[in-house]
Amino acid sequence: MTQDETTTEAISLLQDLGLQEYEARCFVALNKLPRGTAKEIHEVSDVPRTRVYDAIRVLESQGLVEVQHSSPQRYRAVGITEATQILRHKYADRIDTLETYLENTEIQNPEDNENVQEIWSLTGHDAIESRTLDLIENAESEIALLVVDERIMSDALFDALEGAIDRDLSLVLGGQTEATAETLESRLPSTKVFETGLHWLTGVEGDSEVAISRILLVDRETLLIGSYYPEGESTTEQAIFAKGLQNGVVVLLRRLVTAGLPEIRDPAD
Repeated sequence: MTQDETTTEAISLLQDLGLQEYEARCFVALNKLPRGTAKEIHEVSDVPRTRVYDAIRVLESQGLVEVQHSSPQRYRAVGITEATQILRHKYADRIDTLETYLENTEIQNPEDNENVQEIWSLTGHDAIESRTLDLIENAESEIALLVVDERIMSDALFDALEGAIDRDLSLVLGGQTEATAETLESRLPSTKVFETGLHWLTGVEGDSEVAISRILLVDRETLLIGSYYPEGESTTEQAIFAKGLQNGVVVLLRRLVTAGLPEIRDPAD
């Protein structure tokens, strides 16, 4: 990446973190200069000189720039570590505030949760992993997880499963291959792990066949199934998320899961 590309990316990321364009340009310019006057910042940043003063005032108020009261005044950016800590705290505070506002937003026409039959779709590994962790962390009694694609076995996943063990939940794990099962057992030695007999999960019709990446069943009524095309042009993971003890999709797939993990008995049987 060239210096110009690095500068452009840094400015863009600073804008993502809440700075206006001129503020971001001035801050990056001051990271190139040991210290600088408004004229020097203007020359490096291409920010109009009359706007440099406004941008610097904002950066100073946020603790990102220090001012030397000389004639002319000189400015310098705080250290990179200090600057990133300030921006990280600012960003975290905004997320916390957003969470509070969203939690306090009144729900219009709330549904009867006991009778809701839901089926949703998710796209992308990060979104699916986040939902997987959330389901595991909020499980109340039982978790069944089939790992087909070993790439989903992240540290975060093992941390969530260990938390479920600490909460004394019933935990049944399955690995599609012997190697996957051994990895699960070595990381979670107190949990019984099976090598599943569901070989069709990885596809049986050829290279274009869709493969299952994960199947998660929580409390026997919430199901998440991830899939991807292992040999296709796009390997983006997708998933369906279904909820409801009487949901037809959940009932069908629960029985398929329980067939692969004999320790679990379907409550309908």
